[in-house]
Amino acid sequence: MDTSRTKRIDIISDTHGHLTDELLGQLEGADLIVHAGDITSESDWALLCALGPQIKAVLGNNDFYYDYGPEVERLNLFDYEGLSFAVSHYREDLPVGMVDVGICGHTHRARVDELGRCTVVNPGSPSMPRGRRGPTMARMLVRDGKVLSTEIVDL
Repeated sequence: MDTSRTKRIDIISDTHGHLTDELLGQLEGADLIVHAGDITSESDWALLCALGPQIKAVLGNNDFYYDYGPEVERLNLFDYEGLSFAVSHYREDLPVGMVDVGICGHTHRARVDELGRCTVVNPGSPSMPRGRRGPTMARMLVRDGKVLSTEIVDL
């Protein structure tokens, strides 16, 4: 299988001003980073943007006092590698029936669901997890308009 066209999307949420060395190490080599809100740190946002890959993000319920620029809003709709994406901090704000991939956060609990033709990913939280699983993020591999795999990565 030719993996040269495969793209790696690393998905994070609810970092709440705490980017750990382990998380930053995991993000190295990503083609796209998606942050589903509650960044709560302009310096963390600048650091994520400086990592190199393309980055997409939304505002979480704790982000309204911070300035991440005009491209970071409540809902982010975009196309990437032949797939349509929607990112929102809240699951209920995702237009699940209209996109291939929906990404949300807020609950601090990692979860991947297939809802019809849509893969819905909540990466949990790498810094303030809830439940027994511990700190997490998600990783998705895509190629030619298809989601090849989606996994929760324990940190």
